Amino acid sequence: MAETKEYVRIKKASCRSIWYADKIGSIFPSLGTWENVYKVDSPDRPLYIRKEDAELIITENRRPKVDERVLITEVLLSSGDYKIGDIGTVRSVVDIYGTITVKEHSNCVLAREYEVIVNNEVKNEEADRMKIGLNAMGFDELIANGEDVIRAHKSVQERRDEIVEQAKADVEDLFKRDIGYRHDFIVNSEKRTVVALRKSFGEGYVRDRGIAKAAPDDCFNVHIGKAIALRRALGLAVPDEYLNAPQPTEVRVGDVIEVTLDSGEIEKKPVISLKAGSLNAHLPGRIVQYPSHYAKIIDDSREEVGE
Repeated sequence: MAETKEYVRIKKASCRSIWYADKIGSIFPSLGTWENVYKVDSPDRPLYIRKEDAELIITENRRPKVDERVLITEVLLSSGDYKIGDIGTVRSVVDIYGTITVKEHSNCVLAREYEVIVNNEVKNEEADRMKIGLNAMGFDELIANGEDVIRAHKSVQERRDEIVEQAKADVEDLFKRDIGYRHDFIVNSEKRTVVALRKSFGEGYVRDRGIAKAAPDDCFNVHIGKAIALRRALGLAVPDEYLNAPQPTEVRVGDVIEVTLDSGEIEKKPVISLKAGSLNAHLPGRIVQYPSHYAKIIDDSREEVGE
């Protein structure tokens, strides 16, 4: 089971006086987020980086596949072709130890020097630029780019709903294709993880396993998690839309919400009913109404309401 890690990579500095102005391209272990900043672990003490100046990179420590992206986290060779914080695209896996070559240069990279990137903020940025470009197109160009136009003009919630349904169908299809094996899932909504176990019908022991873990700022969805975990157990590529699904924007019955009270206490409760501009959630022995704009959706699996 590959362990995931989170790094914050500096892309730019908003002003020359900021502490990371001379650290463009550097990476720091993430300690979480706070409002519009990342909190990171620096050699001296925890520090803060503006979100607009950085990108969050999630990695796994495992052998990569061709065309996967890797983050350089250590440099043991002194060739000078790459440095800590560089990102490369795998051209080939050289040996069983995980030594690789990348498309960006001709030198080999050792297994201890990289981690595999499992999120893709760069592609998200490209998608955003694509949508801006679509808005500036003329009619003929819009028609010629029909599929992209449809995707660009769908709401964020509609797109997430589509991806969830795609994930459900994907899991059912993979069950049917993987003949001779039983598939079990271990779901831990508190830890926001899904583990897929691929078991032989004959012997009954676990042949393969895969894990999916929601990023700290992402809404957990068990159906997307199952599709990711099962594909990893089967050694299949995980579609980008699963890894980069947009966050939900509409609270629905069955969602689990997180609300910060005036006291600073954080409550996490399932939504049991909705009204215009507000929602009701269970608390011990009573029902509490929250303004809907205060709620952050942290789990939209909605398995108990038949979705």
